[in-house]
Amino acid sequence: MMTAALLALADSRLPAGGHAHSGGIEQAITTGVIGDPVSLAGFLRRRLTTAGAVAAGLAAAACRAVDVADPAAVRPADLLAALDAEADARTPSPAQRAASRQQGRGLVRVASRAWPDPAWASLPAQPHHPLALGVAAATAGLTPRDAAHAAAYLAVSGPATAAQRLLAMDPITVAAVTARLSPEIDRVADDAAAGDLPADTDPLLDLLAEVHAARNDRFFAS
Repeated sequence: MMTAALLALADSRLPAGGHAHSGGIEQAITTGVIGDPVSLAGFLRRRLTTAGAVAAGLAAAACRAVDVADPAAVRPADLLAALDAEADARTPSPAQRAASRQQGRGLVRVASRAWPDPAWASLPAQPHHPLALGVAAATAGLTPRDAAHAAAYLAVSGPATAAQRLLAMDPITVAAVTARLSPEIDRVADDAAAGDLPADTDPLLDLLAEVHAARNDRFFAS
């Protein structure tokens, strides 16, 4: 495994636009769903096992699509287009779909320069973030399981950082909350990489995203 490449993809500081998105955390704080480390941990776990599981499954599948045994028989572009449609179907909220595509575009800009490869041309013009992450993993020499782990980790690490900023939480406390989720992150990623595409959903996340998108006073894009 190319550990350094995996760490780079899972780093929320990667300049792909993730820092501008809270993953629903901002609206959850506004509505009182999150207010302390305990409620933050519960929200992150809930996000991990729904949106995070879906992202992990899509990232793993996109990584496989780029590495098909016979590209002449099965075009990666066709596989990725089908996965993009699956991502839309698994993301009921228009606001979440827009946020995913914004982050996908940002990741393509960065990762295609870091790991130049013809595979990037197989992606749709404005791909969902998990698809871009899967292609990035493939071009960096990583496996579908690695792609799933990066997606699952990002599903909690970015929102956790947003919560730290919005609530002025102790960074050590937030880091501990994220670290304690490690076994669940591994389990979600392993399940997503080994099985069919997950279709887990959470109406609360959809509702928070739509309410947040209508606000004019938000700090984060999502």
